[in-house]
Amino acid sequence: MPRGDGRLSHDLDPQRPGPQDACGVFGVWAPGEEVAKLTYFGLYALQHRGQEAAGIAVSDGSGVVVYKDLGLVAQVFDEPTLASLRGHLAIGHARYSTTGGSTWENAQPTIRANTAGTTIALAHNGNLVNTAELARHVVERGMDSDGSTSDTALVTTLLASRPDLSVEAAALEVLPTLRGAFSFVFMDETTLYAARDPHGVRPLVLGRLERGWVVASETSALDIVGASVVREVEPGELIAIDEHGLRSARFAAPEPKGCLFEYVYIARPDTTIAGRNVYAARVGIGRQLAREHPVEADLVIPVPESGTPAAIGYAEQSGITYGAGLMKNPYVGRTFIQPSQTLRQLGIRLKLNPLRENVRGKRVVVVDDSIVRGNTQRAIVRMLREAGALEVHVRISSPPVNWPCFYGIDFATRAELLANGLDNEGIRRSIGADSLGYVSLAGLIAATEQPKTRLCRACFDGEYPIELPAGNLIGKHVLEGVDRRVAAGTGEEAERDRAPGTASRAPGGQPLVGSPSGGEPSLS
Repeated sequence: MPRGDGRLSHDLDPQRPGPQDACGVFGVWAPGEEVAKLTYFGLYALQHRGQEAAGIAVSDGSGVVVYKDLGLVAQVFDEPTLASLRGHLAIGHARYSTTGGSTWENAQPTIRANTAGTTIALAHNGNLVNTAELARHVVERGMDSDGSTSDTALVTTLLASRPDLSVEAAALEVLPTLRGAFSFVFMDETTLYAARDPHGVRPLVLGRLERGWVVASETSALDIVGASVVREVEPGELIAIDEHGLRSARFAAPEPKGCLFEYVYIARPDTTIAGRNVYAARVGIGRQLAREHPVEADLVIPVPESGTPAAIGYAEQSGITYGAGLMKNPYVGRTFIQPSQTLRQLGIRLKLNPLRENVRGKRVVVVDDSIVRGNTQRAIVRMLREAGALEVHVRISSPPVNWPCFYGIDFATRAELLANGLDNEGIRRSIGADSLGYVSLAGLIAATEQPKTRLCRACFDGEYPIELPAGNLIGKHVLEGVDRRVAAGTGEEAERDRAPGTASRAPGGQPLVGSPSGGEPSLS
């Protein structure tokens, strides 16, 4: 299906999505600046990381307001809305759901006020694996999660459950209890906070403005707001920024395991992760792919746009001419009009069309970033053959995806992963290519210039660096339906039903303000 930023996802059928991106988070502390607009532009730069919902929380020192809704950043916010969000600090979120469904209640930032009158708003990139355990803690403390079914809402609730502590002290108490991947930006009325899990699975960077500070998922978001890169937020670190400056505390010893798939697909090419430019890494992957899987051919083409840097590298290394063979519709964006079955059979032609004159009569190498179910590659191979290509050789700039991710990327289930049930030759036959080559795991790691021991490779080799819970207490909908009842340790629904008249939806992205009673936020 089309992605909100005009790039393509991996599958043609909107009901069977491929790997979806992690979320994007942004935070700014900058008195005298239009912090809501800075956050808007930061989220715009991070739109590729999530296209389901967007939200911004702001504070002027006396109260926190959250404005959020389902949709893209540019759909949720307009000029009058941003002008109404006044303050000196803000956080923002662009969401793709990895725990909890795609509902308004689960849009972020989440917001919670404690009984001491302090309001906390929080945005999360990543996914926790002890969500069921956290849900029990919330129930034991007699609190609800405001109708949300996300791990993010649970964390916000736990932070607000200690009114006897400052938010900073509560964070140092709560953060060590979380297991899984998290890059948080959160705030109260006066302070911006950022925290990263001890493994640093998802990226988070710190930047400097002339009159303030910025934290963001990627360096590209710092660039767009004119902030200079200071450093990465360290694994196991909590940062707090207020009128007294920046201070840092450790809540866990660092054990770095950065996500390897960020280098393959998720991050923008103009982002730098752990000192390595993502575009350069992807070109390097393409060169390695050419060394490992050479072929006699006439033209190297990318699947736009995620396959482009690797295709350039493959062409450079192989000496085969690089060119365009697939043209992307530049105006493809998220659409809420689903095609009929007849139109769905046309599949990828809504998004890609072959340049017949370029591929006719040629042996073509087509480079893409990954194969999940194989639907997209199957359609592309067929389309290139119909356009007159003599041979179609598929080259993939990642190893076979054999295992699901539980740390913030919504892959298919293992049973749906094509590489889980077929060997390389079986996959080649399945997609109809003349040859198929994946870059090796060692080759991919080398291109990142990171030690193997500092990378999470679980989706490729099944070695999960953060222990997963036993049984079925994990997954996107762990807090919904049966999983939620199991999580609470009872046969009855753990969370009380919503009382009649309480808000469960706010069409049009109505703002939320924290309730000083510690109960549900009210609509204003």
